[in-house]
Amino acid sequence: MKAAVGIALPLLAAAALLLPWAPLAALWQEDGGLAATVLTELRLPRVLLALLYGATLGVTGAALQALFANPLASPDITGGSSGAALGAVVGGYWLGLTEPLGLAACGAAGALLALALLLLAAGRRADTPTLLLAGLAISLAAGAATSLLLALAPSPFAFYDSFDWLMGSLTDRSLPQVAAAAVPALLALGLLLARTAALDSLALGEDVAASLGFAPGRLRVEVVAASAVAVGACVSVCGAVGFVGLIAPVLARRLTGGHPGRALLPAAAIGAALLLGADLLTRLAPLGRSIPLGVITAVAGTPLFLWIVVRMRWRLTA
Repeated sequence: MKAAVGIALPLLAAAALLLPWAPLAALWQEDGGLAATVLTELRLPRVLLALLYGATLGVTGAALQALFANPLASPDITGGSSGAALGAVVGGYWLGLTEPLGLAACGAAGALLALALLLLAAGRRADTPTLLLAGLAISLAAGAATSLLLALAPSPFAFYDSFDWLMGSLTDRSLPQVAAAAVPALLALGLLLARTAALDSLALGEDVAASLGFAPGRLRVEVVAASAVAVGACVSVCGAVGFVGLIAPVLARRLTGGHPGRALLPAAAIGAALLLGADLLTRLAPLGRSIPLGVITAVAGTPLFLWIVVRMRWRLTA
């Protein structure tokens, strides 16, 4: 398994780096003006968002799994994505915020609230049942509140207009929206990547981390806050996309010997490549229209999620 992942990771990373250049080929293959319009208004924003969102889900998933010492912790399972969606709906339909940065801030606030509630309910090193139950409760509550607010929104078409976004979509996004998501997300990801050694030490226990000069309490706050900012900014633009934040860290840890901190950077490359591939599948489906991005990732991620749960159960009963 480790050898297979070792072969797959360079391929995924190469795809993540090379696919953004595909839209540039249009500049030399078609009429310059038309190609430039297609590139800047359609293709490039979509590809950049796929890279950004995938990398964000990979890094934050790996960081949360290290923080909770649980391989099932990810932005969607912990309720962070649902909280971000709720925050974006509050900002967009109830506070009247139309600027991408304002929506990104609301999404980050919603994700931060959800992750803070999870940390309060599940504890510092949550066991699997507690993490799943707490995350499920937060996700269901946030999802119900989102649906209610959309149904009661001043705009009678709010729910219909938000359907594709709620299911996850990179379609019809603009470069200003990319920038609004990229600025806070990249700053937050930079903070998380700078905490790789601290996360590795936390896996050995809080006492060990403290003896090495790291403050576990401060690290916990930093990881939760940075993950919320990064995920919230991306969800406000692209909607909630599940399971990438679960799959990418699982694959990345196969290459890092189980060191959770060292898995962050590989998880970013794997997540970016996975979301690019999933977005490609949404456009290639022979159904006459594109499939929501979140549906593709859910279909691919659910079997792996069940496999992780079953494997953990086997280890506990062995």
